[in-house]
Amino acid sequence: MAQRIRRTSAPAQQPGPQRAGGGGGARRAKAGGRVPGQLVTDFTVQLATLSEAGIPVVKALSILEGQTKAGPFKRVLQDLVEDVSAGTPLSEAMAKHERSFDELYTAMVRAGEAGGVLDTILNRLASFREKAAEIRANVRGAMIYPAVIFVVAISVLSAVIVWVIPKFEDIFKSFGVELPRITQVLLDLSDFVVTYWYVCFGVPVLLFVAHSLMMSRPSGYRYRMHGLLLRLPILSPVVKTSLVAGFTRTFGTLIQAGVPHIDALEIVRDSTGNDVLREAVEDVRRTVREGEGLARPMGETGLFDDLVVNMVDVGEETGELDRMLMKVADAFEKQVDRRIEAMFKLLEPLLLVLIACMVGFIVIALFMPLLEIMTQLGKGKM
Repeated sequence: MAQRIRRTSAPAQQPGPQRAGGGGGARRAKAGGRVPGQLVTDFTVQLATLSEAGIPVVKALSILEGQTKAGPFKRVLQDLVEDVSAGTPLSEAMAKHERSFDELYTAMVRAGEAGGVLDTILNRLASFREKAAEIRANVRGAMIYPAVIFVVAISVLSAVIVWVIPKFEDIFKSFGVELPRITQVLLDLSDFVVTYWYVCFGVPVLLFVAHSLMMSRPSGYRYRMHGLLLRLPILSPVVKTSLVAGFTRTFGTLIQAGVPHIDALEIVRDSTGNDVLREAVEDVRRTVREGEGLARPMGETGLFDDLVVNMVDVGEETGELDRMLMKVADAFEKQVDRRIEAMFKLLEPLLLVLIACMVGFIVIALFMPLLEIMTQLGKGKM
């Protein structure tokens, strides 16, 4: 890890901080748990405001530490105050707290310190984090309604299959009616679920846990799943557009901060959550390191369309690459919002239709024998 930080130091070629190095601050931060991202974003906005007002970094950190509630982040700020007061650069002090300040964050702060524009960089960083948080909130908000419908529907149908349908089976047997094929299929399904409940409910849970574990670390399985997300008919446009928007926003923000292209690409590579994009960015980085421009290798990855490649090409020729990347990010983030809204507008009625079909299947399967029983009872009375 220490070697990676040295390669991403910007803009001067100096050894970076030892992230895994000693110090009570790093140990206490790791012991305190992860800090919520919104808390770090609020801290960034406040620190930028205090820096713009001309307040020294140490005093600004002390002010923010004093008004922070007790918890993991307060301990992090206490360590920052202690380290910066002892002469440690802010970026190096932050690098000891990886759970609070990621590599992108510390690289931008380091660039701001080197260029004497820390307040400007902090403002850009705050805007970047707020935009990223807004996109995540939009996605989560759009998913809530379909997720609730799905969970409630599965729960109700499971309860019907396990507890209600066996009652009807007893009724049917007591009257000795001949069951239609659809009813027999439903009863057999209910018997299987009741008998092998640990398989029906346990296997999906085990599969979900295994999937989560395999997706939590780099592996061939995770790479294939990330590639699958980029090929699914309805989901792939949203995923691909979101990845490109995140890449251009992060890369453009780093370029604006004065981070060299090679180092910025490495930071983007390490901060992305998609293994396919990570591989593509590494290919671009390797080509750029050999002296070529960005546009051609980006086009060869297959992840960036002609609009992105052309904008990057124009940005390199005019010396306004950061501005072009930000324009692409703005445009693609709007596309993500529109596509997510359209996708979930389509998903909601599809879920309702699916649930209606399942409920209709159960109702028809149960009422057909009931109608036969009522007919027999009517004939008996006559």
